[in-house]
Amino acid sequence: MRLWFMRALKAGIALALLGLLVLGIFVAIARGEIDSFEDLKASPNGQMIRVRAADGTVIQSIGPSFGRWLNINDLPKDMKDAMVAVEDRRFFYHPGIDPYGMARSFWVRIERGQWAQGGSTITQQLARNVYLNNNREWGRKIREIILALAMETKFSKEQILELYLNKVYFGGGAYGVDAASRKFFDHGAETLDLAESAIIAGLVKAPSHYSPTADAQAAIGRAGVVIEVMQDAGMITAEQAASVKPAKVKLAGDKAQDSVRYFTDWALPQLESLIDETEKPIDVWTTLDLGMQRAGTNAIKNGVPAGAQGALVTLDRDGAVRAMVGGTDYAKSNYNRAVTALRQPGSSWKLFVYLTAIEGGYRPEDKVEDKPVTIGGWTPKNSGGNFAGEITLRTAFSYSKNTVAAQLGEELGTSSISNMARRFGITTPISTGPAMVLGSSETRVIEMTRAFASVAARGRSVTPYAISKVTTIDGDVIYKHKPPKQVQLVEDYVAGAMTDLMQSAVAGGTGGAAQIGRPVAGKTGTTSSNKDGWFLGFSSGLTTGVWMGRDDARPVGNLQGGHAPARAWGNYMRIAVANRPVEHFATDVSFPERLEEDTAAEGEEEILVDENGMPIEGEPLPTVHSPDDAIEPEQVDDEFIDRALGRNRGQVDPGSVEDEPTPQ
Repeated sequence: MRLWFMRALKAGIALALLGLLVLGIFVAIARGEIDSFEDLKASPNGQMIRVRAADGTVIQSIGPSFGRWLNINDLPKDMKDAMVAVEDRRFFYHPGIDPYGMARSFWVRIERGQWAQGGSTITQQLARNVYLNNNREWGRKIREIILALAMETKFSKEQILELYLNKVYFGGGAYGVDAASRKFFDHGAETLDLAESAIIAGLVKAPSHYSPTADAQAAIGRAGVVIEVMQDAGMITAEQAASVKPAKVKLAGDKAQDSVRYFTDWALPQLESLIDETEKPIDVWTTLDLGMQRAGTNAIKNGVPAGAQGALVTLDRDGAVRAMVGGTDYAKSNYNRAVTALRQPGSSWKLFVYLTAIEGGYRPEDKVEDKPVTIGGWTPKNSGGNFAGEITLRTAFSYSKNTVAAQLGEELGTSSISNMARRFGITTPISTGPAMVLGSSETRVIEMTRAFASVAARGRSVTPYAISKVTTIDGDVIYKHKPPKQVQLVEDYVAGAMTDLMQSAVAGGTGGAAQIGRPVAGKTGTTSSNKDGWFLGFSSGLTTGVWMGRDDARPVGNLQGGHAPARAWGNYMRIAVANRPVEHFATDVSFPERLEEDTAAEGEEEILVDENGMPIEGEPLPTVHSPDDAIEPEQVDDEFIDRALGRNRGQVDPGSVEDEPTPQ
């Protein structure tokens, strides 16, 4: 036994020595390929990127750092200590890689099932920033380790730290500590104090999230963490830590930014997965239409109720994002509510309820009953608290009858409706409780817009994209968008019938304020106590989603989807489609044969069945024994419309009636 152990030990030692020899050879090769310190100092501090709109207009430029290169001895000790403390505490003691940090990172990966904690040293980060990209691939990680070890043999620790501090990205287009200092504090990095140093050091982990101009509270909170780490590392005393007040740091005023930055902030991070070029200057050609963007910005800025925010996304028929507005003022808040905010969609969610119903056999002219219902202890209400009795499915959708949606949800199954939403691109968690039919699950504006765009595409999937191509400054194409294969989400007749219902909702239902003088199909949405207002719809090949509400989710007056959101949608779309031909919707569809008989045989009960012919639980419908027993169809006259809307004659215009708020 001992003999086998000794053999295994010797074999292990031999393999370890061989591994070290191979590693040493790779490190030696890499060392010879690394640029000299002076060459690295002279190289740009970042890639120059020009972002262009669809017409070629340059809408944003991101270039090399505008700060000065600072010698390590010119940088304040607090700045150097803060960066080392928060990014690589053992920087001065390891050979370029930190085995302890790597082991901790792997352990967290095992515990949480995902990468949640980095194990990269300052030297590894420098190697990645200069020579590699941020893809989390094993091959890239191995190259990063080899380059880091090679750098440690070629440069001193002070040189590595100098390169790092002058090249690392701090957000807002600022490369290098001097650029960051000038951007955020309006002075050079030589005079950074401890609080300012802590704020800047805290940016490296997530530049956009912790940016002082984007989220001052997040930046201050992160700076507090940096101060704690510095104290724990013995770099500052407890008294010094207690005296630091990041919240009192004076930030430089941010210049007014056009709303186009909402779009570019969302689009540019996608470059990392599209191209490998990280050094040569490039032009990024986007899908943004500047005319639509201006119109969208004005519609949101002028149409949002006081104290509220708004968002807008427009998709072309191929998924190209033509306009994106993430708020009323980018300079005051660069939080992109169009792609990031999670809000309840209200009755705009009924898109998925009615798609499921049509796919399950319902037709627009089928009769349903608007009546009081209670499902699992939940009792939905209609706007005005009244019920219209027997109406068509078209009327129920047009006037957003909550009781009908609730009954459809109970009959079809909320899991089926959830699956329909997933089919159409909703990725956020979806509740399957009864109230889900009224939009109680939070989602994003861009995902809801995508779903409506897929209906406009006759049931075929639409995938939003922002970058059409990337070229070098010389015009060489290094990336070109290839349309993904479209998937048929629902049959043509389902999409056509759904479009028919949505057209009715705008022509004479809750979406009347969105009429623009040409065919429009859409749906309103309002949530509890007017916390969220939505209008989503399409016309002439463009699909646009509009959301309004407060960031703190407090109620907002006059925020029903059929009011401010629908008006803003209409004001915007009149301009957006002005130069496009008028298009009529393909709503004249052929339905497949019904799977259930319209009437039951004499003396038999009529049983509701699903699309597979299986019985659906519930009360059987009354059997019609003779023509005398049949109920005459109700005439659609003024009295009928009044009852359908739950109003007294002359009280309110049909186009202004909105759906019932979503229950809490």
